[in-house]
Amino acid sequence: MASKTYTDRELMVTAAASEIEDSDTVFVGMRLPLIAFQVAVSTHAPNSMAVYESGVVRDSPADGFIHTMCDLPNLNRAVSTTGMIDIMSRLQRGDVDVGFLGGAEIDRYGNLNTTWVQGGEQEIRLPGSGGACDIACMADRTVLLMPHEPRRFVEEVNYVTSPGHSSDGSGRDTHPQAGGGPSALVTSKATFGFDDDGELYLRSLHPGVSESEVVADFPWEMNTAEDVDEGSVTTTAEPATAELELIRTFDPDGFWT
Repeated sequence: MASKTYTDRELMVTAAASEIEDSDTVFVGMRLPLIAFQVAVSTHAPNSMAVYESGVVRDSPADGFIHTMCDLPNLNRAVSTTGMIDIMSRLQRGDVDVGFLGGAEIDRYGNLNTTWVQGGEQEIRLPGSGGACDIACMADRTVLLMPHEPRRFVEEVNYVTSPGHSSDGSGRDTHPQAGGGPSALVTSKATFGFDDDGELYLRSLHPGVSESEVVADFPWEMNTAEDVDEGSVTTTAEPATAELELIRTFDPDGFWT
């Protein structure tokens, strides 16, 4: 295989951007989603709109690198700069099509833990929810991003910070939440979907990664696209030249990517 012209995180950005559909209202989180929305609105989803927990609403890329959602380039020429209550009210009304989330741990039904983990005799306190639980509960669908590390994949998370699908095979049917739950997981090795029972399955492998390499990192028997009648496991599309140019414009020093 020829040497890659992109980083793993750049591939994650374009894979995440592909989950945004045209005309979507996107609840954008920190780190890679900041770049993913800008790529999507600049390419295949020109009619999408971003909302940020800080109160910013915009329908175009920021006019400079943004380290956080509150940076001045993200405020300049925004549709509006309101407050957190306005954004969370949009979420509660059901006006958010897709939200991006990350986590320290994920289980087979997409439950996320960003609160605490226990390693042997040591307990590690994590930042907690912020707005993540609200997004998980009320967005029409969520897209999850995290590095591909075996320690992150567990049968059952230590703490459910952000609920995914029910673990009894009923999807979100037995949940009181209004949202639809996670629809995709993007890691640094593969992308995953969630079947009708709300269980994670392997959807595509990033170039140069083998199926055995991926499934070995999970403590349960990972289903694949073939098992859920979604065809065969595909290869994740590599970032196009235009997409890479955009990513490197939005993140010129590679701070996030």
